[in-house]
Amino acid sequence: MRNLVLSAVLVGASLFGTTVFAQELVEGRNYVTLSSPVPVAQPEKIEVVAVFGYSCPYCYQLESALAPWSTTLSEDVNFMRMPAMFGGVWDLYGQLFYTLEAMQTDEKVHHSVFDAIHNGGRKLSSLNEITGFIAEQGVDKALFTKTWNSFSVKSQMEKAKKLAMAYQISSVPTLVVNGKYRFDIGMAGGMQETVGVADVLIEKERQSE
Repeated sequence: MRNLVLSAVLVGASLFGTTVFAQELVEGRNYVTLSSPVPVAQPEKIEVVAVFGYSCPYCYQLESALAPWSTTLSEDVNFMRMPAMFGGVWDLYGQLFYTLEAMQTDEKVHHSVFDAIHNGGRKLSSLNEITGFIAEQGVDKALFTKTWNSFSVKSQMEKAKKLAMAYQISSVPTLVVNGKYRFDIGMAGGMQETVGVADVLIEKERQSE
């Protein structure tokens, strides 16, 4: 349902030629300001949180814009990914993400998960299937299983669930800039436009300091 709703939004954006770069960003149209700002992980930096789900096709498509963009960000910007956990397999994938993050695996493993689900016909919908796949990526299976069940991973999952509520997340992919501004690709007008909106809001935060 979430994907169907977002699909309709994107079709509408395409039909009406929504391009945020032809005009200044409009609050309420291109982004929303959260009623209560959410504390960021590193107060000395401008935080950008990309909320995603491995099963979401739009999240997979957005990675082609987010991944290269994130490597160009200035040192005063802290870019983070955060899995949305709407229950069921969403929570399983969230636990997978935080396990890989805790193990400090190469980002290519993160991308391989996306690719396996959307191009490789792998559902990765059980721990047994996940551990088998992860082993294929060269990740230590025993260490992965130990980390999967760790207090640290469970704590990160709970933190992400609370943040999603504070951000008022109802669909993915969604970006949140500095705990203040939230928008999705429908509001931005497209995949590439999404990182452009993030750039504008990052600069907005720099100007406010």
